[in-house]
Amino acid sequence: MIVDAHHHLWRIEDGYRWLDALELAPIRRSFLPADLVAELTLAGVDRTVLVEGGRCDPGEAEILLGYARDCPAIAGVVAWADPADPELARSIAGHRALPGGELLVGIRPQLQAETDPDYLDRPAVRRGLRTVAEAGLAFDVVCRADQLAAVARAAREVPELRLVLDHLGKPAIRDGAAGLAAWAGPLAELAAAPNATAKLSGLVTEADWQRWRPGDLRPFVDEAVRLFGPERLMFGSDWPVCRLAAGYGTVLSALSQVLPPLSTVERAAVFGETAVRTYRLRR
Repeated sequence: MIVDAHHHLWRIEDGYRWLDALELAPIRRSFLPADLVAELTLAGVDRTVLVEGGRCDPGEAEILLGYARDCPAIAGVVAWADPADPELARSIAGHRALPGGELLVGIRPQLQAETDPDYLDRPAVRRGLRTVAEAGLAFDVVCRADQLAAVARAAREVPELRLVLDHLGKPAIRDGAAGLAAWAGPLAELAAAPNATAKLSGLVTEADWQRWRPGDLRPFVDEAVRLFGPERLMFGSDWPVCRLAAGYGTVLSALSQVLPPLSTVERAAVFGETAVRTYRLRR
């Protein structure tokens, strides 16, 4: 079984203003469940985790949970929430009361949009992380490399939280060895926390969109495998955002090519079992 632990869906008319950037024109359209299923069928992917799409609006959860309810391939939804919201527990309960609410598996804010690299150290945010853990949900982190140190501190100080690092912390793959050096140390701090897992996702869009090759990804994937081990890593397509640099099948194929030699059990972890365990997906 192959599980894609990270993809998005959106209707362009629903307020995804970040897509107005000129360079994002290739993905400035709606991507709906039927489009997803077509990609999964071609790639041989069985199940997925649908992740909030940057709308930063609690109303998006109802749409995403509805997609999951009606599309059997979607095994879980990671919805947006503000971890500093004093009503976070009530918001989570509200999501769970929606049609498809039983498929809520995680919460994600847009941490990468915070200018303060130490945002996760704020007391209100730490309380929110504990609320997420108490609700039995994973906490997805989409962040910049300069925010990784704070992510590591949060993982250590809230050990009951299942913390999931999206896109390996967005290393500057386009910068080659310099990007690797700036990112590897902070990533090692996070990997030392046993409650942290990471997604091998979003890498092609951190490389040169036009000229990247699978080999550009290899040093970063090697380092992630060394630090986390395959049992704490999971494949994610980041579709349709990946389309800025590569199609769905190309992303899956590139990761398969650049992974170091792994046993059958280890590959199964990366391509499905880690996601099932981390998000507590139904089999």
